[in-house]
Amino acid sequence: MIEAVDLFCGVGGLTKGLEKAGISVSLGIDIDPYCEYPYEANNKAKFLLKSIEKIDASVLFTKKHKGYRLLAGCAPCQPFSKYSQGNEKKSDKRWKLLHEFRRLIEETEPDFVAMENVPGLQKEKVFRDFLRSLTNLGYSTSYQVVNCADYGVPQQRNRLVLLASKHGEINLIPPTHSPSKYKTVSDVLSKLEPIKAGHSDDKDPLHHSASLTPINLKRIKASRPGGTWRDWDKSLVAKCHRKSTGKTYPSVYGRMRWDQPSPTITTQFYGFGNGRFGHPEQHRAISIREGAILQSFPKGYKFLKKGQKVELTFLGRLIGNAVPVKLGEVIGKSIKLHIKETKRKK
Repeated sequence: MIEAVDLFCGVGGLTKGLEKAGISVSLGIDIDPYCEYPYEANNKAKFLLKSIEKIDASVLFTKKHKGYRLLAGCAPCQPFSKYSQGNEKKSDKRWKLLHEFRRLIEETEPDFVAMENVPGLQKEKVFRDFLRSLTNLGYSTSYQVVNCADYGVPQQRNRLVLLASKHGEINLIPPTHSPSKYKTVSDVLSKLEPIKAGHSDDKDPLHHSASLTPINLKRIKASRPGGTWRDWDKSLVAKCHRKSTGKTYPSVYGRMRWDQPSPTITTQFYGFGNGRFGHPEQHRAISIREGAILQSFPKGYKFLKKGQKVELTFLGRLIGNAVPVKLGEVIGKSIKLHIKETKRKK
């Protein structure tokens, strides 16, 4: 039996994945109050609204638990993300959160540690210090950058995954999908109810798409799946893209392709002009529900209380920042396989 605690749990992507792998998550911790309802409504774990900097290690694990313990989490990645475009300073206090993660590992010494983050983190001193601390505590570690599409997520999303074990060498399981077998946008979205820009599905308020300005409606009608704004008539091209400095940004105002995984789902996936987030054939950006599905959340995952207003900005942030559920499941399966192989060797 494995008991897990999910630090920086968000709306529960990692927790849900671990549960699907057969790991019991007892607690999720996050500083965002918007995460409490979706986390507890969809998972068996309890939610604690508190900064990790103020967490006492004694509250993390059940004292009566006699099995294995896993401390997992994804520290906020903005300081290390390519999407910050250099705007995040190295003095950003979120860098300190990885040190707090390390503190809780040192104080609880769980059997296993799992961390998911952006690839850029591996280049930073804070990550090297984190690894050194794990080694000094007696953990075997492995880490790699994975494309989530290689594990059945219908999305091209590169993430850094670290695993650590007190019980010997541990590794992520091999990829489960080859490029020719990737899950595609069509596989997961093609059967959803058609909707128009600015409208919702009556049966699912989360299947809601942002409205489009008249010029953006013309632009998406002129767009082809997998194409760029370079395909448009010059009258539709934004002024910023007509400049030489803007010509290097072709992957905005684009449609997804049915026959491929989606691009990386960011916190602004609901906006047609924010990336290749146009629906493959309907004249709109993808909906909040579609973004969640591309993050491999179950179709019925609850993000709002009944009657709560659909607010694109905060829902986009919660979903875009989440660990894909399927990747969480792969992490859980990797740990369970490691335990099985360790027992076999004894």
